[in-house]
Amino acid sequence: MRLILFDIDGTLLWTDGAGRRAIKHALETVAGTAGPIDSYRLDGKTDPQIVADLLSLAGHPRADDAALADAVCRRYIDLLAQELERSPHTARLLPGVAELLAGLEPHEAAGRALVGILTGNLASGAALKLRAAGVDPARFAVGAYGSDSGRRADLPAIALERAAARTGRRLGGGDAVIVGDTPADVACGRPIGALSLAVATGYYDVAALRASGATHVFATLADTAAVLDALLA
Repeated sequence: MRLILFDIDGTLLWTDGAGRRAIKHALETVAGTAGPIDSYRLDGKTDPQIVADLLSLAGHPRADDAALADAVCRRYIDLLAQELERSPHTARLLPGVAELLAGLEPHEAAGRALVGILTGNLASGAALKLRAAGVDPARFAVGAYGSDSGRRADLPAIALERAAARTGRRLGGGDAVIVGDTPADVACGRPIGALSLAVATGYYDVAALRASGATHVFATLADTAAVLDALLA
């Protein structure tokens, strides 16, 4: 069985800055500053990491206060929901995603694949974004999220544990393939020996993703047959 773990932003969907706007407002209203958020790169990071980084970069006196970070994250979820409701067409699936998810279904039914999420988003934020783009979060059998750990490198092992609990089968790191749009997606799977499929639908181009050491690299996920071959090889 292949455990296929999808990142969300820049991989499955695009929200046209809704997350950045929401986290900026949350930081400003709860902590009094969003730090250098306008120049800060969010991609490849977990939501708790983003909050901690921006508070630290702003020199906030409570930058290491977990309670403050939690309060910012809770406010962020409320504001993200508002952002997505305000502009219902903001979130959209990226090219080939709908077809790829449909193409995986027979392999899931046959027990050849288990499809899940591995993202720096908080679990509730991930669900909001997926629904806004027209995907039921329950479509994914397992998930590992920024709400599980602020360290992205922790998430693949968490996903493996949840896959084992779901299936009753012990899967190894080599059974997993992480699908993402950043070098951080590629790197996080290395400690467990996971494979990776990088897609250049975020801010990194094909050359940068190849240089990151991804097992497979695609410009988009639009070639369903080729992507399926890579995922299930």
